[in-house]
Amino acid sequence: MEFNIAVLPGDGIGPEIIDQAKKVIGAVGQKFKHNFNFKHGLVGAIAIDKTGNPLPEETLDLCKSSNAVLFGAIGDPKYDNNPAAKIRPEQGLLALRKELGLYANVRPVSTFPSLIDKSPLKKEIVQGVDIMMIRELTGGIYFGKPQGRSEDGNTAYDSCVYSRYEVERVVKLACEYAMNRSKRITVVDKANVLATSRLWRETAVNVAKEYNELTMDFMFVDNAAMQLIQNPRRFDVIVTENMFGDILSDEASVLTGSLGLLPSASIGHLTSVFEPIHGSYPQAAGKNIANPLGTILSAAMMFDLAFNLKTEADIIRNAVEKSIEADYVTEDLNRTHPKSTSDVGDWIADYVSKS
Repeated sequence: MEFNIAVLPGDGIGPEIIDQAKKVIGAVGQKFKHNFNFKHGLVGAIAIDKTGNPLPEETLDLCKSSNAVLFGAIGDPKYDNNPAAKIRPEQGLLALRKELGLYANVRPVSTFPSLIDKSPLKKEIVQGVDIMMIRELTGGIYFGKPQGRSEDGNTAYDSCVYSRYEVERVVKLACEYAMNRSKRITVVDKANVLATSRLWRETAVNVAKEYNELTMDFMFVDNAAMQLIQNPRRFDVIVTENMFGDILSDEASVLTGSLGLLPSASIGHLTSVFEPIHGSYPQAAGKNIANPLGTILSAAMMFDLAFNLKTEADIIRNAVEKSIEADYVTEDLNRTHPKSTSDVGDWIADYVSKS
């Protein structure tokens, strides 16, 4: 089979971790006789530097014409530390989500038995955690209008806006995931305060009527934040709005012991984007020390969701797990005898080839 993959390495450690995912994808291609065509595009700070636009038209056209998008990371201190900057790298990612209709971010959060001691939580709390977090991506306060500041600059305002349709489509997606797992789903909102959350709750109740075997419960976001730390195993599938999902998914990511372990998929109408959840980590750029496992696991999600190649996806996940068991990992997981980013990529690609 043949697939076209748009590769957007982005900024910071993005190019290094993307290279490792490409190695593993190449190993899968050789093993299963698939042909993967990689075409690269600019996004983020590097795109601003070269074109003045964080998402050039050429990059957007490339993504629209590809079977999937493999994304690295965006962000640069010269923009992050400049509140007066008119154009920012993150605008490229927001625009990509909007233009591709990436309405749901899917983040699996599960612990690896051999890394339990790396979690900041006690073993008895975090062991066996397996959560699927689904965050709405194209609505809410990040995209709400009006947005701005007063003429004197002393007042700023944002609007949180949701339509029933936006809520329905992401809740339905979450329900489908739940039906293939334990048939339990938690909708996180702030319905005691926010009108948009009351729309979310009302809409979710109606959607749940289509799934007779599903158990749906509701939780205020502040309680959900506490429960993720106190009793994370109580959750199976979580679905929530954009900003709540942004915060809670980052909170949940620390349960595993390293941000570098977690993949994600942003599901869209035109194509889908697969990326690790961590940022560009500019302090590590070019040092060959960044953890590539989240990016490699994002490639596994790409095989699953974009290509419908379940066996290939499972082989990648198994190779990652074996690298962790063998302690063949980067410095965030092994301070004493760390391996380099490229060494880890080579090890996993080799394991895929021989498995």
